[in-house]
Amino acid sequence: MVLLIVDTQKLITNEKLYRFEDLVANVRTLIHTARQNNIEVIYIRHDDGEDKPLTKGTDGFEIYEAFAPDEGEKIFDKTVNSPFRDTGLLEHLKSKGETELIVAGLQTDYCIDATVKCGFEHGFKVYVPACTNSTFDNAFMTAEETYRYYNEFMWNGRYAKCISMEEMLGIMKNGDERSTP
Repeated sequence: MVLLIVDTQKLITNEKLYRFEDLVANVRTLIHTARQNNIEVIYIRHDDGEDKPLTKGTDGFEIYEAFAPDEGEKIFDKTVNSPFRDTGLLEHLKSKGETELIVAGLQTDYCIDATVKCGFEHGFKVYVPACTNSTFDNAFMTAEETYRYYNEFMWNGRYAKCISMEEMLGIMKNGDERSTP
């Protein structure tokens, strides 16, 4: 089992996100629990390319302080929504024999969606704990509608198991779904 923290970069990790405070608290809890239970924490960063706000080398590109990686934790940079394309992440996971992913981060309707679906396509069992991904309002849906659409309708039972934080923490601590409440 591996915890993927996707695109929680300074530029886009802010109070405009749906349930921002819950997101921060839950992602911090996931990171802490993973570290306490020898679950690898891997960070993904998105690079939009030169002359864009989300560009490698800018402060906004760096990981949000509350989720800062520990020394030695891996960071993979990507230029498309999927972290599995041309980043070395897939090879790293396969070399370790990993079969399960916990996915958290930003944005629900962009890179989290791609991570969940591509992880599924690559044969991983994907978990999405409640309130560990978020997004902003867009021209078509509010951030809440977008979050609910993906977490409650699109992914759950198709591409991932969308579960409560309590269930996820139990799995992380016990390593076995059957022993969770």
